[in-house]
Amino acid sequence: MEFAGDGIPLSEAGIAAATSLLGVERVALWACLRVETSGFGFLPDRRPRILFERHIFHRETGAAFDHTAPDISGASPGGYGAGGPLQYTRLSAAIALNRLAALRSASWGIGQVMGFHAEGLGYQDVEALVVAMVKSEDEQLRAMTSFIEESGLHRAMQQKDWTSFARGYNGSDFAKNHYDDKLSAEYAKLLIQGPPDLRVRSAQLYLTYRGLDPGPIDGVMGDRTRSALKRFQEEAGLKATGDVDDETLASLSRRTDPP
Repeated sequence: MEFAGDGIPLSEAGIAAATSLLGVERVALWACLRVETSGFGFLPDRRPRILFERHIFHRETGAAFDHTAPDISGASPGGYGAGGPLQYTRLSAAIALNRLAALRSASWGIGQVMGFHAEGLGYQDVEALVVAMVKSEDEQLRAMTSFIEESGLHRAMQQKDWTSFARGYNGSDFAKNHYDDKLSAEYAKLLIQGPPDLRVRSAQLYLTYRGLDPGPIDGVMGDRTRSALKRFQEEAGLKATGDVDDETLASLSRRTDPP
C-alpha cells in the first residue's frame, strides 16, 4: 500500500529535539499536537494522517481541473468529507491528474504540515518530505518544528500567545474553528495532567496497528489500554500483566505484516 511504512511512534529524543529547537515546554508542544491531529500522526494502516486541500490543488494546477473534478479542485476551501482513509481516496484521485500538485496539496502527519512547504523546510522536494512523513512521528515532528521555527511562531508559543500562534499556523480563518481557544484549553488541561507517557503511547499506537483497540492514543494507561495489552501478551505468549514492560514493547514493535 502506497504511503504505508513502519509508523514509528514519537521518541524521547524526538520530543527533546523539538522542545530544544523551539525553546518551549513539553506541554505547550503537546497542546499543538493534540489540537492538530489529536496527538498522533498515523492511521491504523500505518499511513500518515493527511487532509487534502482542494483549494491548494486548484492553485497548484492553475484551476485546470475545476470543471472536470470539482470535488478535489476548487477555489474555496472545504469539501473535505470524513477524515482518515477518505482523504487518501481524494488524494489518489488528485494524483491521477497531477501527482506533484496532489502531494503538495495535502497536509501531512502529526503537525499537518502542507506539502507545498517542502523545499522551504529543507527537503529536496515534496516526494522527499512524504518519504519522511511515512517513516516516523519523529520525522513528522521535525517538519512541524522546522515550520514553526522558520515562521517565527516559536516566540508566540513561548509566550503562550495562542491567538498569534493560531493565526500564523492555521491561517487567517483560524477563529472560525476556534483554534486559539482549543490551544489554550488543551494547554491548561496538560498543565494539570502532564504530558503523555511515551512508552504507554507507543504501546497504544502499536496495538492500534494490530487491530487491538487500546482506546485513545493519549499516553494514559486506562482500562481499555490495559485490556488490549493483556490480550496481546496472551496471544504473544508473554506474561499477561497489562503493563508496558520492555519485552512487551519490543514484541509489539515487530512487524508481522508486509510493509
